[in-house]
Amino acid sequence: MLTTLEKILFVVAVLASLALTRITFVKMFKIIQRGQGKLRLDDLPKRALKGIAALVTQGGILRNRPVSSLFHYGVAWGFIFFMLVNLVDVLEGYVPGFRFLGDGVVGGVYRLLADLFSASVLIGVVYFLVRRFIAKAPILRFRENIKLHPAVAAGGVMRDSLIVGFFIFLHIGFRLLGASFDVAHRPDAWQPVASALSGLWRGLSPEAIEVARHVCWWAALGLILAFLPYFPYTKHAHLFMGPFNFMTRPERKALGALESINFDDQSIQQFGAAKLTDLSQKHILDAFACIMCNRCQEVCPAYTTGKPLSPSALEVNKRYWIREHFDLLAAGGEDGTPMLDYAISESAVWACTSCGACVEVCPVGNEPMFDILNLRRNQVLMESNFPAALKGAFTGMERNANPWQMSDDRMAWTAPLTFKVPTVEDNPDYEVLYWVGCAGAFDPNAQNIARATATVLHAAGVNFAVLGNQEMCTGDVARRAGNEYLFFEMAKANIETLKGVGADKKTIIAGCPHCLHTLGKEYQDFGAVFNVVHHTQYINGLVGAGKLKLDAARLKAGAVTFHDPCYLGRHNGEYDAPRAALTAGGATLVEMPRSRRSSFCCGAGGAQVWKEEEHGTQAVNLNRFAEARATGAATVAIGCPFCARMLNDANAAEGAPMQVKDVAELVADALVA
Repeated sequence: MLTTLEKILFVVAVLASLALTRITFVKMFKIIQRGQGKLRLDDLPKRALKGIAALVTQGGILRNRPVSSLFHYGVAWGFIFFMLVNLVDVLEGYVPGFRFLGDGVVGGVYRLLADLFSASVLIGVVYFLVRRFIAKAPILRFRENIKLHPAVAAGGVMRDSLIVGFFIFLHIGFRLLGASFDVAHRPDAWQPVASALSGLWRGLSPEAIEVARHVCWWAALGLILAFLPYFPYTKHAHLFMGPFNFMTRPERKALGALESINFDDQSIQQFGAAKLTDLSQKHILDAFACIMCNRCQEVCPAYTTGKPLSPSALEVNKRYWIREHFDLLAAGGEDGTPMLDYAISESAVWACTSCGACVEVCPVGNEPMFDILNLRRNQVLMESNFPAALKGAFTGMERNANPWQMSDDRMAWTAPLTFKVPTVEDNPDYEVLYWVGCAGAFDPNAQNIARATATVLHAAGVNFAVLGNQEMCTGDVARRAGNEYLFFEMAKANIETLKGVGADKKTIIAGCPHCLHTLGKEYQDFGAVFNVVHHTQYINGLVGAGKLKLDAARLKAGAVTFHDPCYLGRHNGEYDAPRAALTAGGATLVEMPRSRRSSFCCGAGGAQVWKEEEHGTQAVNLNRFAEARATGAATVAIGCPFCARMLNDANAAEGAPMQVKDVAELVADALVA
């Protein structure tokens, strides 16, 4: 119970803290509003539930680093519960004889939770402090070739982590000590941890214990009041900005679906992002939500293979740039500094494979991949500055409608087949349109996959057709390389062609996950809704329906490991169909350690297949192939022509110890004549 003077002083402290907190929080949201577009607040009840779910589950962190995640749950849930505990402590200080929920079982359960959460928070904080400052866990650090904001390079993250760690430890610690003084003269079996500590105070007088209780009460709640205005400047802001990030982010049609640019809008002066305020409001919010845990860095194929890219460093650098210019940005001051000066290097921008692993793994909903792709848009559309090797791909798409720069017949791949592959002109009443893709038309290895797919469709009696020479590149390569205008032009042309042959009323089978993603998800921004399935999905349906007769002995000849293409699995959520098609036919599958949603990239995405790989310690495809080889499988099965190219190259470089085959090829090989 507080004295009258203490009550007055506490009210003054609360009012002062709230006034300062309002100032700093308003500044934070003004900075976020400097970004482009708006945060999504439509369908607010549904979005609020998403935010609450993210708060409770902590963004599903348990699937990575399970031990650290358990400690984090203990800290996070405890700190969330202490929002109630702090309110109750204030009431107990102000209201004579107040006992929250009484002395019965319900009140006892509340006190037990407060007691146990106190322990879990303190243990967790000690674990994280030891992990960062004593064990100096490598996963929490950045390599020397990563561009860092000067404040980050000078130990800013370490300092911030220390401040936050000690704040939590002292706040919870003083509150637990206060509870121990309380049970020293009022024993309570519902508080085992506080009761154990209370034994230390047996020699103290009741007066001394009462003074100690008051000191702990003020220290615990005073720390909260002192820290609240500082919240927006610290990484601890992720506690509420993470759930808010999940709550307000766009409802994407797929994990990596980019938002289009309206080139018909003459008011748009900036394409892509050059400086921080060119980013969307959501992607400025990312910097405040970032927990600086480096999970995104840990799964990034570029970082893993020694490239100068860390998606985590990008977000951390943004955060410290904001912190350095907090008042300027909040006041609407001009931000003319390019992000390439402080947030990320140019080489790192071009090292991204757009695999989406950083987006998928982030426990606070950050999307660093989109920042990078928007930086590429600026480099290409505004600066005309991009890797020279991409010029050939751009020229090929502009002149020949394919990045191979080939002007050959797009039906040449069908020549070795013993049956005729019909075009839409030959078979205008087709039921299924097979989108062969540029790789299937021109890349020799991918032509084998196209022939296998056509063979399977023919064997199953599917009424299908192809576009033939009407088919063009979907523009995926251009879009991921930052050439949004070229993508825009190709998308419009393809949509016109597809609607002209009635494909919008049919099923489209895509032989490439990048085509699947672009046709099925990203063309929707232009008013085109197509029913697009991947060839492994369609083949699995044929196998399941008994429309294919397979010789199981052929598929059982050696174990098979399946490499999940990023744009089939992580981006579009399909993991089961390729595996089901193989196992239904009799194949024995063995999984790689990094599989399904945790799959590692082949290194081709994000237009990497058309340029030299950025300098690092290892090629991405060699890293992935080594993992496939370590399974002991005879075959690595794939479902993407880019993956086929990268893993075939790696296989050849290692002396061809495995065979690399598409699911369609394996099924076609097992067909009973």
